[in-house]
This record gives sequence, structure tokens and C-alpha cells, in this order.
Amino acid sequence: MEPDVDLNPDTDDLPLRANTNHILVRHYVLDLTVHFERKVISGSVVLFLEPCCGVSTKAEDGTGPGDGAGSTEAGASQDGSRSRDVDSIEDGAKGLEKSMTRMDKMFGAREREGDEFQAVSGVGSQTAAETKTIHSSHLWETNSDGDFTLVLDCCDLDVSKVEEVDITSVSAMSSLPSEVRSEKSGVSSANPQAAFFQKLISLPSSRWRQRHQLFLLCSRAPGAQGGSALHFQRDRWSLQVRKKGATSPQEFPRAVRICYETRPTGGSVRWTKDQDNRVCVYTAGSPINNRALFPCQEPPVAMSTWQATVRAPSECVVLMSGEEQAVPIEDRNTRFSVWNYYVTMPMPASTFTLAVGHWCQITAEIPPALERGVRDRTDCGKTAKPGAGSAEWTEAELVSGLGSSSGAVVKGSSLQTCSRDQTTCSDSTFSYASFENEGLSVTDYSGMVDDGVSCSHGDYPCRFTEQLARSQRVIPHRVFGPVSLLQRAQMGVLKLLPRCLAAAHAVLGVHPFPRLDVLIIPAGFSSLGMASPHIIFLSQSVLHAGSPDSGENGLSLCGSRMCHEIAHSWFGLVIGARDWTEEWISEGFATYLEDIIWAQAQQLSLQETAEQSDLKALLRWRRLSDELQNSEEELQILRPNMENTGQVSESGSSTVKHALNPDKTFMQVHYLKGYFLLRFLASQVGEQQFIDFFRLFVKKYHGQLILSQDFLRMLLIIFPDMERKGLTLSAIYADWLDRPGIPKWLYEKSAVWSQARLVEEVKAEVSTLSLSLSLSVSLSFSLSPPPILSFLCLFFSSSGSGRQTWGAALRFEILHLRLLDVIVI
Repeated sequence: MEPDVDLNPDTDDLPLRANTNHILVRHYVLDLTVHFERKVISGSVVLFLEPCCGVSTKAEDGTGPGDGAGSTEAGASQDGSRSRDVDSIEDGAKGLEKSMTRMDKMFGAREREGDEFQAVSGVGSQTAAETKTIHSSHLWETNSDGDFTLVLDCCDLDVSKVEEVDITSVSAMSSLPSEVRSEKSGVSSANPQAAFFQKLISLPSSRWRQRHQLFLLCSRAPGAQGGSALHFQRDRWSLQVRKKGATSPQEFPRAVRICYETRPTGGSVRWTKDQDNRVCVYTAGSPINNRALFPCQEPPVAMSTWQATVRAPSECVVLMSGEEQAVPIEDRNTRFSVWNYYVTMPMPASTFTLAVGHWCQITAEIPPALERGVRDRTDCGKTAKPGAGSAEWTEAELVSGLGSSSGAVVKGSSLQTCSRDQTTCSDSTFSYASFENEGLSVTDYSGMVDDGVSCSHGDYPCRFTEQLARSQRVIPHRVFGPVSLLQRAQMGVLKLLPRCLAAAHAVLGVHPFPRLDVLIIPAGFSSLGMASPHIIFLSQSVLHAGSPDSGENGLSLCGSRMCHEIAHSWFGLVIGARDWTEEWISEGFATYLEDIIWAQAQQLSLQETAEQSDLKALLRWRRLSDELQNSEEELQILRPNMENTGQVSESGSSTVKHALNPDKTFMQVHYLKGYFLLRFLASQVGEQQFIDFFRLFVKKYHGQLILSQDFLRMLLIIFPDMERKGLTLSAIYADWLDRPGIPKWLYEKSAVWSQARLVEEVKAEVSTLSLSLSLSVSLSFSLSPPPILSFLCLFFSSSGSGRQTWGAALRFEILHLRLLDVIVI
């Protein structure tokens, strides 16, 4: 099979080339080395592949958005829930409606009672010859039309070798019990590689650690048949791999090793210096995601697990998406340390995140040596040498320890963080909050039965089923950054993070991930924050710049932004969009929830919460209105593919509309229009009921991928009065999702927000001071705001504690939305 020829990489649409309807990556094992002197990452990735049997590109009515994700049918689910009749919510809803009966009654009773992700980053320009064929093996045969082709998303990588891995040589596979080794899947005994792989993936989630150990052992097995290479070719957007004589996905190797090296200008990573002028590298969160970091399957439907070994200079700290903090092991033969991370929840490859630099862990007490900070250039990330062992492990050691923080291999090793040894194999390195001591009372919004709906995702160790996780209001967390920002990060991020985590738990329930690292990213980061599994990148722009005794007046920007990124754990990560063009499913939801979570973290009264919410809505309305007046209509649509959302080609490949359009980089339509759609829906059912519905939706769809109709259909089922009042799927699509411009409801509400009490107070104060100000000017990057900001800060801070709160909120929105047009005098 040749790659789709109808994809034009010269347009503003980003191609997703992977043939996910034919074959899926179930697990990645990465073995990488960071070379700062050359600005490259070299190493290998082993892909464990499973063919998709009996896959069609369209599913029957009622197919859930994540049903089978990670199984052999996962590729088909990418288009599985596309609605053919948007006015009908009966198709596929009977099963859901039955399981929701108790919840439906509860919500009905309550109603009667009343009441980045990411910016464009350097996609390297290439010549026509490079675009046609950038790199290929000399074994590639253009006339091998009968051979199956594995197509991976790949860009800006130099691939040196692709080979089949002989997993049958791993003796530890014989340790699997007989019930697992039985050929339940129908794999022919004539294909021992496939039979061994089936044993491996048949292990239940309760034995995930053993599965990961075996994946690691298999990844280090020799190449099959004496290491003979597979045929491969790379063009601008893909890597294509063949095995001569393998005419179908079922005959293709189950484990493939790709040896490669990144490029310094690759769009997935950024090589730079931190605020202390020390070298670092991090994944950039560009629209090409991770295809310039390792060959992978980029379509969201290709959900997989992964584990990674990263070698970096010993003085550096390696942070990554991982369920346990890594304990570095220093290689005796080099000046490098080895870090190991893994995940057990299947997720899209785009969520893989990496950061390597001279980071320091920020603790409640900054050691005196670090207060001298940048002048002494303290090596904060330096690793302590373990008592034994190099970076090479035997098979026995790997089976017993996985070469990770949980095994005997690294027993007793510690991470020297900020000149203060802290043993990282215990929870002592994490920060916890004692809310009882702080007197922070957290109200649980749910009031609903957590076990009303069972998990609907594939088999993996799920926190939503763990009783302990349900009561864990604050997950273990750490904060990292450069020495020069330690004090500011301590005053802001470290102070607020526990409160924001507890507030998020109160609003949304179980934290989807068991731990969290927050990294203050180097200057030049293209957004205020970016959320990934287990790690958040936070811009230095949100850090509190006031004096130590200035209280919480200057913390609103930092707190709101952290609440936004924390909200992505639920909407964007544990629940993802099946079609990348539906960004509003993550960004609109996170923008809406950040206000609710931040108000909860501040312990505001209902009136204060409502007033703060309306003030922010007015500012966002101004921003959105200005943006829509100065942008192309095709960029104003939340579902640019409209009725074709979620559709893919026969192979599973597709394109992401407008992903490479530079104009889209500076737009916030998906954030703001999505936010207002959710505010509109909340106004129809009641805000408290809407928040409760969020928890029910998370319980139903966590671990899955969704399209807009999945959320809207469930909402209409739970609140049937909405449809009886004429609010149908087609009406919501027409008003909010498939049409440019501003919906009528938003025009009407903006007039109300403009007359809010806080706005009137500002008008009155301005009138008293006889100032004639016009704040109807959009803040550009070349306009300096200090005079206006100084006036607003002075006004709010000099008028009582209430106005201090709103002053902080206003300053946050001015910076966050890059806007000053609050009021027109």
C-alpha cells in the first residue's frame, strides 16, 4: 500500500499519514541520548505493532468514541460516532439512557428544585528534491506493490536503520503462565513472533509491571535473521517501512526498531537557554506534535502506552510524562545519567513530553546556597552516584527491577535537588498541602453517586476505580525552575498549586494522573502554559512579581493559569478529541473550568464568584469580538470539517485543517467561542447542574476520545427539556459550531455584562478623578501597558479587599487576553 497521494503538504493543512486503520502501535520503547553540543537527540524507538482485523472506516450507530481504543478495532473508532442525523438523539442512546436513569432522575429533581494547546513552531523549509525523497534505504524497491507498507508520521528526522526485532529470543517470555500463552486470538503457530506478541499483550492490566518489563527486554533483543534491515523510505511527512514478502498487516513484524537522530531545527523540540543562561531542550508543543522527536502514529485514535530511557549529562534533570518520578542512575563510564519513565494509560503519541535542563526543585525553604543563586551557578540537578551498577542491566535485573525507580537496581539512589539531597524513591520529594492547618475548606460540588457509571475504556490500571484515588484531593507534586526564578516560583506556583489541585478535585472528582510536575519553562515559550500527562509547562510571565509581603493580590494570573492547565487533565488528556480540528473540546472546556476551579481555590462567596465570572466574560467577549472582526471567516468555525468531522481515508490517514496556517497561531476562537458555548449551555440547565453533569460525563468517557456530539447528545439525554424547548443538536451546530461570527445569545449577554456592578464602579471612579480614558484599544505586542495597568492596580488596591480581588482578576485578563478594551467611556 502506498501512502495517500492526495495529501498536499504545501497547503495550510497538516497531513496525518499513519495508516491506523491497518495496523496500530500498542507500545513504544524509546532509548534516547541528549547531545547538547550538537543539539540533537539520538537513539532508537521500538514499536510493538498489532494489525487491525476486520476494520472499516465507518462504525455502526451507537459506537462509543473510545470503544475499543487500543484494541484491534481502535482504528475504526476514529469515525465511529459521526452523526448522520443531528436532530436525532435516539440512535445509539438507548444503552446510555438506561445506564443514566438514576442520574437523569436526580438531575431532573434538582432542576425542579431550582437553581497550548499549541502554537506553530518551525516546520523546516525544504527543497523540492528533499520533499520528494529526503532519506531512504538502498533496499527500497518501488516495484514491491504486493508488500504491505507501514506508514508512520515522521518529520525532520534522520533515520539510519529499520529492523525487525526477534522477540522470540527473550527467554523471560517463557515465564508467562499457560493460560496467557494459550492461543485465544487465533494467531497461527506458524508465526512465532505474532504468537509471542499476543502472549505479551494478553497480560491483564493488574500485571502491567510485568508487561512493561517484558516490553523492555524485547526492545533490547537482537534483530531478526541476523539483524537484516527492513526496507524504508522517508518523505517530508512520513516514514514508510516494508518487509519483502509481507503482503498484509498480519504478516508484518510485530516489533520494529528504528534507529534515528533528530535535527537541531526539528519542529518538535526546542534547543535554547534557560533564564540562567544554561542550555536546555524541551518538546515545543508545535502542531506537528512529536513526529520530529520520534517516528510515531499521530492520529489521536492511535492510543498507546510507552516507556523511555533518556541519557543526559549528569548535571541535568530529565522531566517527562511518567507515572512515577524517575531516579537517575549515573553511568560509570560516561558523564551521563540515565532516567526511566513509563505510562500505563494508553494515550495519543502527541501527549508524550520531554524537558532536559539544569532545573532546580523549588521547595518551601530555599537553601541559603541557592539564595545566592545565579552568581554561584549551583548545579541543582546533579545526581548522586548510586552504590552500584552502570547503565547496562542484565535480563535478570530488568525482570526484577525494570531499571526504574521501583526496582532494586536503583535502590538507595537519590536525586540531589537544589543542593539538598532528597531520596526520590519515597514521596518525600513531593510537596503536599496541609489544608487542615491552612483552614482551607473545600466544598465538594458533586453530590452524585461516583459509581453510577462504570468505566467504558479498554483495560488499563484506572485511577477512577481506586478508592484511595477518589479521596486524594491533592496528588503528589513538584515544582522545577531555574535558580533565578526560585523565589518568585516559590511565592506563586508552589504556594497556589496545592489549593488549585484540591479545588479541581472538588469540582471534577478523581485526579486522572497520580502525580504532577510543574516546570517554569525558558523565556520565549509561545504560550502561558501547556499541559501534558504528569507535567505542566508554565511560562515565567505568570509568576508573581510583587514583594514577599504583598499577599495574594498579585497571584490571580498564576492561579488562573494553573487552574486552566490542571483542567486539561480531564478535558484534553484523559478525555481527548478524536479529531484535532475540534480543539474547543479541550481549550473551551479548560477556559470555562479555570474560572470555576480558581473561584473554588480562592473560597469566594457565590456573589463574588458570579461577579468575577461576569467580569471575565466581558473581557473575553471584547477579545473574541475584536478577533472575529479581524480574521478570515473560515478560521472562526469551531468544527471546520463540519459534517465530515472525524472522517478518515481507507487507511486511517487524514489532514488537520488550518493546522499550519500562521494566522491561526494568534487566534483564540477555540478557547473563547468554546467557553461561551459552555456558558450558554450552563444558562439553560443551571450552573450547579452543569458542573454535576461534567463529573458524570468524565465518569462515562474518561480514557476515551470524543467528538462534539458525544458531549452534546449526553447533555440532551440528561436534560430532555432542552430539546423540547427547541435546543437540538442541529441548532447548536448551526449557532455555535459550524458557522462563523457571534451567536445572538452572546450579543445579548454582553450587554448585560457591560452593566455589571464592578464595571459601573470603575466608571464612577474614573468620573470622580475627571479622567477621560478610552480602553477600547487592543493590546499589541508593541504597545506598552504599564500606565494603564498602574492606574487600574492603584484603583483596585486602594479601595478595599474586595476591589483587590477584582483588580487581580482584571490584571490577569488584561495579560491573558492581551486586551484593554474593558469599558468605553
